[in-house]
Amino acid sequence: MPDAPILGAAASKKVKLDDAIFTARFNEALVHQSVRAEQAARRRGTAATKTRGMVSGGGAKPWRQKGTGRARAGSNRSPIWTGGGVVFGPQPRSYTFKVNRKEQRAALRSALSLHAERGSLAVLDASAFSVPKTKQAFDLLDDWNRPGSTLVVLAAEDSSAALSFRNLAGVAVLTHENVGVADLLGAASLLISQPALDALTERAACSAKTTEEAKA
Repeated sequence: MPDAPILGAAASKKVKLDDAIFTARFNEALVHQSVRAEQAARRRGTAATKTRGMVSGGGAKPWRQKGTGRARAGSNRSPIWTGGGVVFGPQPRSYTFKVNRKEQRAALRSALSLHAERGSLAVLDASAFSVPKTKQAFDLLDDWNRPGSTLVVLAAEDSSAALSFRNLAGVAVLTHENVGVADLLGAASLLISQPALDALTERAACSAKTTEEAKA
């Protein structure tokens, strides 16, 4: 059974991690699909251009059909005219696409298992932060001595810890409701409070339980 150290506790302790969640096989295809879906959902999709029906002008024919020596033209809103409409330009749209719930949970297990396998996962004792204190958060990460960026995942009640970590360079703070597979894979190390760990374990475990029940 994998375990993770507890940071901020008075004594050196470790937390046992759920085998079904933190020893899962890394499924590259599902992880890739989930990351694409999360990144696509963050796109605003507000780019827009005006078609020839939206730009000003039009009405009368600019000049007579023949005898001027110029090319024939029927409207100054034509796409080949300066100030004319745009052909096949972008219009407001949604980039989201569906990923099945079981696939999302399998991808989440893969990302969590990767951190557990690398030893880049630790549990934060959020009770040590009775008041916001950035210096305390900095010293805690310095003692952990993990290189690279750090993702801190907290619960709503861990507000003091969130305020302590949020201004540190290379540190991102998210609640467990908002963390995704892309966030987990983008961080070199993962620091998570016990309530957030329980919530993420429950969020990723449903699919595993369903699979075990189906095999039975």
